[in-house]
Amino acid sequence: MAGAAGGKGRTSLHPFRTDAPPVLDGRLDDAVWRQAASVTDFETFIPEFGKRQPEKTIAYMAYDRDNLYFAFRCFDPEPSKIKAALARRDDVVKDDFVCINLDTFNDQQSLYAFYVNPFGIQADSRFASGKEDFSVDLVWDSAGRIDGEGYTVEMRIPLKSIRYTHGEVVRMAVFFERTISRRQEHGSYPALDAARGYAFLPQMAPMEYAGLARPTILEVLPAFTLAQKRVRENGVLERKPDDREWSLTAKYGLTPSLILDATVNPDFSQIEADAGQIDANLRFGLFYAEKRPFFLEGSESFNVGATATGPLQTVVHTRTIQDPKSGFKITGKLGPGNTVAALAATDAPPLPPEAEPGAPQPLDARFTVLRYKRTTAEDGYLGAFLTARDQGGRTNRVFGPDGQIRLNPSDMLSFHAFGATTSPGGGLPRLDGHALGLEYLHDTSTLGITAALHQVSRDFEADAGYLTRTGLTSGSLALTPKVYPKSAWLRRLDGNLTASALKDQDSGLTEHDHAFGATAILQGNAALSFAIHDASEVFLGQRFRTDGLNLSARNQFSKSLSLQASYRRGKSIRYTAEPFQGRGSQASAALVWQPTDNLNLTLNWTHADLSKEATGEKVYDYHIYRSRLAYQVNAYLSFRGIVEYNAFRRQLLTDFLAAYTYIPGTVVYLGYGSLYKKQAWEEGVYRESTRFLEMQRGLFFKASYLWRF
Repeated sequence: MAGAAGGKGRTSLHPFRTDAPPVLDGRLDDAVWRQAASVTDFETFIPEFGKRQPEKTIAYMAYDRDNLYFAFRCFDPEPSKIKAALARRDDVVKDDFVCINLDTFNDQQSLYAFYVNPFGIQADSRFASGKEDFSVDLVWDSAGRIDGEGYTVEMRIPLKSIRYTHGEVVRMAVFFERTISRRQEHGSYPALDAARGYAFLPQMAPMEYAGLARPTILEVLPAFTLAQKRVRENGVLERKPDDREWSLTAKYGLTPSLILDATVNPDFSQIEADAGQIDANLRFGLFYAEKRPFFLEGSESFNVGATATGPLQTVVHTRTIQDPKSGFKITGKLGPGNTVAALAATDAPPLPPEAEPGAPQPLDARFTVLRYKRTTAEDGYLGAFLTARDQGGRTNRVFGPDGQIRLNPSDMLSFHAFGATTSPGGGLPRLDGHALGLEYLHDTSTLGITAALHQVSRDFEADAGYLTRTGLTSGSLALTPKVYPKSAWLRRLDGNLTASALKDQDSGLTEHDHAFGATAILQGNAALSFAIHDASEVFLGQRFRTDGLNLSARNQFSKSLSLQASYRRGKSIRYTAEPFQGRGSQASAALVWQPTDNLNLTLNWTHADLSKEATGEKVYDYHIYRSRLAYQVNAYLSFRGIVEYNAFRRQLLTDFLAAYTYIPGTVVYLGYGSLYKKQAWEEGVYRESTRFLEMQRGLFFKASYLWRF
């Protein structure tokens, strides 16, 4: 393999240029792989750093004018123990897998991750500012197969699917990764420096391409959805008018690094219903991830500095745009070091669930975001935001800088300083507020330190973002020492010491959370953890105890069976207008059984209960049971069924789907679902019953086709 001195002290990789691209069948018998540049000598970084993986891995690199090619030969002396499933897309990270982490701008700001399991099933993500987002779905090709020596994988990444700076010589950076599931072991080339911990972006290997074409990026994605729905009214299951919707999303590359997206009525027909969550006794609203393709392009640009531990999670949460009519977006690079993003959308929000029959439709809302980032040393940046949401007489603006600064190889400082102005309308006075955050991260193989300061004023509102609490000043410190015992059963032991304090601005009262815990990473694929909390919390001007014990465990018993579970028991608050001290528990468990390569059964149980501490009176006892059975015929065609019972709401949900996905965007779905409740229609009213009554029934069809020009 030819090499030359690269940036950051690493040797530049030079993939092999070919005019005879490989046939993607999972076999490495094409001539290109005999000539391709390659790397080997993978070293571990999870659970420990710097150990040579005993199973040899060879990663190959090649390209032509329009595509990047990668291949892996993963040796394994026990092929029968390789964990792989013929599964849905993005559901492979619990398998053995390989991954190409690609920093296409070689600027240490973000990367694409292309995961492939031994059967060639894909997952992909975008990583930036310490956050990985698996919602992104890119168009690329892969194939894999298991043989007597281990397994092989081939990948083709079209230039049209990634963003990069075009030139005679294109410089990127790469991080090759292999994970062996039965040992929960991650290895890489280049090897990560134990003194830098998991700072991936500054440690990637530079890579150079010459003679890449400048692709024309033009995509058009029309979609059609049809929904038929029946709703029980006055005891009768009546059919509602069919809901037929067309949507159109288009993408145009102003340059290979700057993309314009536009949409009319963007599709939000989820094929997987959001899993049920405990929605009783909440202090703030539940968070749901974005899934609409239009909003996902360049979404990593909207990540905010210093949001790992504070109440401000983001100032741009596009799920607040509930039913957009139209929108446009520009995301990408303007010259080296400058990232820009602009988003505008018109939203027609639906009536709230509590609205009276015949209530007028809410007014349209206008949603605007402007974002700028300037690259600094290594993976640092300085940036600024402006977000705006206007609906009727209400206006909300959030503005200010954020960033992260690499202090040295193991230390990072991140911050945000946002102001907000809100005019409620109706003659009410304007509200002005601010949100300040400062976080410090130290990460090495033996010690992690996180320190944070946050302040959010009581009048800070972020209508376009996600905020859990206002009116506070807080500070926290967390220490995570890591020990690597020479033990036959214990591979790593992580301690956890946390101290935090918060002052509630309205009441002047303080709260705290002091915790001690540990996580043991065991041989095989198993882990145990516990944490003991001495804690309090302020709510509506009163201080309550929130002490508790947390336990969690996971284990991959075999290729076909795994279990993970968590449990918390302690004191808590009843979040009502008249709060009181409570005591309760929270628990969850997930059992995954894969009897064949194609079949997967997942069983989930979620539980929460609360009792009044003074009297022992039970306030609620909440259980959700969910089962998901999926059969993957091949990489394109799948069938799955979901049954979920919410014992607290006394309702049963069924959801069945047949799905054909050729590539992301080119899909056909046919689904059917019903909602049942334990009630009966008797004498003109609904009464509780021991039997289920079907309250809703729906049939769903979707077809879309991605045109790439």
